Amino acid sequence: MANLIYSNYTIQIMKKLNINSICSREIRDKKKTIRSHQLPIYPTSSFQFDNVEQGIEIFKGQRNEHLYSRYGNPTVDAVADKLATLETYGLDIEAKAYLTSSGMSAISTVLLALLEKGDKVLAPEDIYGGTTYLLRDVLTDLGIEYLTTDFKNTEQLEALLKADKQIKVLYFETPTNPTLSCVDIGEVTEIAQRFNRKTVFDNTFCTPIIQQPFAFGIDFIVHSTTKYLNGHGTSISGVVIGRDIDFMKEKVFKRIILLGTNGNPFDAWMVNSGIKTLALRMERHSENAQKIAEFLAQHPKVNQVNYPGLTTHSSYDIAKKQMRSYGGMLSFELKGGFEAGLKFMNATQLCTIAPTLGDVDTLLMHPASMSHQGIPQAIREKHGITNGLVRVSVGIEYADDLIEDIGQAMEK
Repeated sequence: MANLIYSNYTIQIMKKLNINSICSREIRDKKKTIRSHQLPIYPTSSFQFDNVEQGIEIFKGQRNEHLYSRYGNPTVDAVADKLATLETYGLDIEAKAYLTSSGMSAISTVLLALLEKGDKVLAPEDIYGGTTYLLRDVLTDLGIEYLTTDFKNTEQLEALLKADKQIKVLYFETPTNPTLSCVDIGEVTEIAQRFNRKTVFDNTFCTPIIQQPFAFGIDFIVHSTTKYLNGHGTSISGVVIGRDIDFMKEKVFKRIILLGTNGNPFDAWMVNSGIKTLALRMERHSENAQKIAEFLAQHPKVNQVNYPGLTTHSSYDIAKKQMRSYGGMLSFELKGGFEAGLKFMNATQLCTIAPTLGDVDTLLMHPASMSHQGIPQAIREKHGITNGLVRVSVGIEYADDLIEDIGQAMEK
């Protein structure tokens, strides 16, 4: 017991303490080397200094060490670094990443770092509903104008940037949620760079296993790590990854610590556990989704199947150019409209109805009544989000079992 240090107290001194003091102290063995095979969780709000001088140096930034978990945590930082490594894998660039409390906090944090009152952000109409609400209902209240355009129409996009210098950020995703429409990332970034505008890209659907936006010139990548990166539905978190290291450290980091959008060690640890099987899972997700999309494309009760892996899909050529496979997300429109969509979902037995995606099991959602219910119907239908549209996050189950379940639900 002589080697045990009880915070600043040795065992000998500790024996003289009142039992209440003993309960409140930490005990550490400084003699032994403890090397965990798995990434440790550091569930602590703050970190102890060896002396006052060390604390002063850390606060002044003279020592790059941890002081308070809102500013950085070993578990959180390790996972952020891993995600930056994945997004830059095989590329001759460096990037900095910060974990945040959710995918939405990742989006809001980077946008608030890039934009100020009087600026404008440009995005397509057919993006995740939550992002639309943020741009439309929150940023506008801060004096940041939200504009929309079709990012596939590059001539129109270029004209908008040329005419309006207040457009500072282009925000987009591809494939889009929930119609899986694809935008040519390289074309958009080339135009943005020519006019000195920043690009923010949501890569949640693909993950860096399938698509690496930095390879096409994107400035900032966001993920809802809640989804495929975790893969098991056990945490809520997000990440911002940027190529401008100084901007990330000075602007994005400042927003994180002052807005309190930082990630936490337990959720970070859960994401890290999921990442270990990410490559295997994305392969199976993609294989299963391709089989289901082909099945649905031949079904007489289906009007339209949205999956970029189908040669009939309008974005097939774009997807083939910038994606390694076609992912686990698809959507399809039932001929019976709203009621047919709800009836089908209720009739499934293996699939799960849930307002999320990217888990190992297959998940169903009805965008018109759920994620996009606040979007005007005219705008929804303009982008293929019809009343009969069902979104499917295809899991890693045996594909034939999923096809059988979907087939029997169609007949109910």
